[in-house]
Amino acid sequence: MNEKQARQTPGALAYMARNAVAANLIMAVMIVGGLLMVPSVKQEVFPEVTLDMVSISIPYPGASPEEVEQGVVLAAEEAVRGIDGVKEVRATAREGVGTVTAELYTAAREDRVLSDIKSAIDRITSFPRDAEEPDVSLVTPLREVVSVILHGDLSPDRLRELAENAREELLSSEDITQVEITGLPAPQLIIEIPLENLRRHNLTLQDIARIVEQASVDLPGGAIETPAGEILLRTTERRRTVEEFENIAIIAGDAGSRITVGELGTVYEDYADQDQEAYFSGERAVRLTVYRVGSETPIQVSEAVHEYVETRREQLPDQVGIEIWDDASEIFEERMGLLLKNAMFGLFFVLLILGLFLKLHHAFWVTVGMAASFCGSFLFMGLLGVTINMISLFAFILVLGIVVDDAIVVGESIFNRRQRGGGPIASAIDGVREVAVPVVFSVLTTVVAFSPLLFIPGVMGKLFSNIPLIVIPILLLSLFESLFVLPAHLAHHEKGAKGGPIAWVNHRQDKVSKALERWIDSWYVPHLRTVLRFRAVTLAGAAAILILTLGLFGGGIIKFMFFPTI
Repeated sequence: MNEKQARQTPGALAYMARNAVAANLIMAVMIVGGLLMVPSVKQEVFPEVTLDMVSISIPYPGASPEEVEQGVVLAAEEAVRGIDGVKEVRATAREGVGTVTAELYTAAREDRVLSDIKSAIDRITSFPRDAEEPDVSLVTPLREVVSVILHGDLSPDRLRELAENAREELLSSEDITQVEITGLPAPQLIIEIPLENLRRHNLTLQDIARIVEQASVDLPGGAIETPAGEILLRTTERRRTVEEFENIAIIAGDAGSRITVGELGTVYEDYADQDQEAYFSGERAVRLTVYRVGSETPIQVSEAVHEYVETRREQLPDQVGIEIWDDASEIFEERMGLLLKNAMFGLFFVLLILGLFLKLHHAFWVTVGMAASFCGSFLFMGLLGVTINMISLFAFILVLGIVVDDAIVVGESIFNRRQRGGGPIASAIDGVREVAVPVVFSVLTTVVAFSPLLFIPGVMGKLFSNIPLIVIPILLLSLFESLFVLPAHLAHHEKGAKGGPIAWVNHRQDKVSKALERWIDSWYVPHLRTVLRFRAVTLAGAAAILILTLGLFGGGIIKFMFFPTI
């Protein structure tokens, strides 16, 4: 095909090869649009997925694990087991609390199953009187980013005070939304009444407990219709402080006299007994765990916490220490850095290797096409519900070595046509048409290879779906760029510069290219002819290597383990 025929050739590939403006616009949309979309893509350490589980927690204070099992767990387990959408039920009985976890089918509607489970638990009438209100909720993993440790030779009261102040200061930052305190026993109010006071007034501990419970309530009381509108009624008498509990009347006389809890005994604040304590460097410690919420990024949250710790360290007394602990954003940053480093090295080596055997501008546009495919993927991440996380970053690193193949094949085909004396546009059209079908099918086979990861059920499927949702769009964008954009860039380049540094590079490149051609003619082609002539021996050798490989695995010489021993 000559240049005149090339300018009149119909078809989408020919049109795009002739139209450099359209190709440049498409590449600009992929690169600029993708870079503009990067800030709007959510960043997180691990993908935020629902676990398809409903948790039922039933506190039963003071009960042994056996009593918890007989009193609350068996009844809740039986009530949940037959609900439509529940796949499996697991239960745990511990001292003072029973937990029932219902795993749901993947296709089940979570909100509907949750409502059915709540209704089933509310209908249970056999729970012991001392059992507290069950807590029924969907299991959602918290997105922990970093922890702050406060430690020192201090009392639990002083540690809790410092932790509460630190929590308020952390939450005052615009970049931090959720902070939880762990490592200290739960605070509680204790009422102690001497036995002689109970006998003097003919009371029991059960009487005191009932009166205190009735006097500390916070309940809705319905509504009253009035000409001005509806008035909602509510009893707000929940007691929270020592003084409020001391003023509860236990005995009230007709003449207005009364005996209060404070007159009968003592009310004071203390901490619940527990078998675990937190220590850091041998000193009593409390942990503040900071979580990522909404559109916050792990790096953004971590930087805010580090800044707070550095400022707060100078203000604390000498006997109090503050440290950063378990910063998950470091893993995220390392994976991001690995991706950027691999991308830079990959683009450099692609440019270098292709520059040795193809013309420099061929290598340049193939490399730019790779970058455009990666940038363009950010245009679709929001639509596909994919975030920047550890798994999606792994997918980017994985596809780095795959995405360049189709561009190399198209570029080499066009280069070969130019080497044989074809015109720029004619070579671009003939070159891309020659390899279009095999290139399309080579990419589609890779897409098909990754597609099964989209259909893995359960939580693991939700995690691993991040890989194909990154790899497949990048491969398709790379295919589109190779067939419709790259030929236009190669078609509108002159055959070579006549002087300057580009000409010097092209001259050296010609020597490398001719050396490769000599090696092909003198070594590769003769050996290939030999292999093709003795086809049976070649196939037998390949089969022997396959059998040997299977034997290494089947004979136990090569071990298999899901995770390596470190």
